[in-house]
Amino acid sequence: MTATFHDLADASVFITGGGTGIGAALTAAFCAQGAKVAFVDFVDAAGFVDELGATAAHPPLFTQCDVTDTSAMHDAMDRAADAHGPFKAVVNNAANDMRYDVAAVTPDIWDDMQAVNLKAYFFSCQKAAERMAAKGSIINYSSTSYMLGMGNLVPYTTANAGISGMTRSLARAFGPKGIRVNAIAPGWVMTEKQLALWAEPKAKAAHLDRQCLAEFMQPEDMVGGTLFLASDASAMMTGQTIVIDGGVVTTG
Repeated sequence: MTATFHDLADASVFITGGGTGIGAALTAAFCAQGAKVAFVDFVDAAGFVDELGATAAHPPLFTQCDVTDTSAMHDAMDRAADAHGPFKAVVNNAANDMRYDVAAVTPDIWDDMQAVNLKAYFFSCQKAAERMAAKGSIINYSSTSYMLGMGNLVPYTTANAGISGMTRSLARAFGPKGIRVNAIAPGWVMTEKQLALWAEPKAKAAHLDRQCLAEFMQPEDMVGGTLFLASDASAMMTGQTIVIDGGVVTTG
């Protein structure tokens, strides 16, 4: 941890997909800031909770949940807000970036990918606005993959592009309530999943050549930008998508 955001101490924070990959790094980081963190994940994260609970001022509250089950996710968010108070920050991070040849995509695959990568984000934002403190912050995780035109990720990249559009619209819709809505678009982060499934040496070397910064990104590299957007340090930022990718894509 390289910075302390004092307004995050004792703040109520909710994270989807907070038990693995980037989400686990975010959960640990908010706990280290002294926040009251609740998170959901599809997998059992009880061991991770025990590990954080040994040092955190506020042990995280975990609910095993499929975010595509809107009722279950809303129930988890209600329990978190009841336990920790109105949300200061909600981070939508849960995602599925499976690769598919275009010809192999079926209606069921398409619907499943939109359900986890876009629909769940909207309904989390909907509940967040209902249970959020004044001047709260919603942070939606997108991806630079939709900016790069990756052909084997069409269902995923379509959802990612939708996240950016949804973020802008919700920033306008929630602005009168003082709620900010921003997105973060990571590049290729070397999570355990990426390393196990797709990070072959040739692909890694080719991607590193495209980055301005010559080192592979780790889940912890997403922490600083997320804490900043959650904090009052970014009080007048809303409707924006921040790219954190080592310098592959350009914006502006």
